[in-house]
Amino acid sequence: MKYITSAIGRKQLMAVTGLAWSLFVLSHMAANLLILFDAEAYNKYSHALISNPAIYLAEAGLLLTILAHIVNGIRLTIENRSARPQKYAMPTNGEKAARFQSKWMVYHGTLLAIFLVWHLLTFKFGTVYMVTYNGVEMRDLHRLVLEVFQNPTYVAGYLLCMVAVGFHLSHGFYSAFASLGLSHPRYMSLMNKFGYLYAIIIAAGFISQPIYVYFIAGR
Repeated sequence: MKYITSAIGRKQLMAVTGLAWSLFVLSHMAANLLILFDAEAYNKYSHALISNPAIYLAEAGLLLTILAHIVNGIRLTIENRSARPQKYAMPTNGEKAARFQSKWMVYHGTLLAIFLVWHLLTFKFGTVYMVTYNGVEMRDLHRLVLEVFQNPTYVAGYLLCMVAVGFHLSHGFYSAFASLGLSHPRYMSLMNKFGYLYAIIIAAGFISQPIYVYFIAGR
């Protein structure tokens, strides 16, 4: 318990929960790409996912990890600002870039927390349409996605939040490994570049979906 409540323990908990969600968004993005190809495949995948009893355990785990990530993020931000009331004098270019990214983590993190609630209300708890494939009735999430992504306001908000996802991941991926003590001067430059690449892939994958629906599938 002492370790969890310590600054180091909370930073490492932030790292573990952040990496867990980094893997989740990758799998979620990849699965959502089915919408670019086939409505039936998209709906069948969604049905297989939500009809699996293990989904409740997975959702509970995701909820606990995101709450731990948010709470620790807020506490660490407050503590860091209290510990450094004065601005740094004459930072180097590298330090300036790192501080810029770190400073903005709390802002796009807050935006993403709001987006997550908005996203769940729109899709998980949104309008229910039904469709039947081979005698099996299931929710027609494909129809709902096409309907929602015809709303330019939602599309614009979604794109903004996916850019925020990219920024959050680009810095978070790198700092998570540093917090876990897995950093090494020889490899961290490569890890930093990989973090940027990973963030771009995730953000681009998510962004492709509303763009495709709004300009192609929904017309």
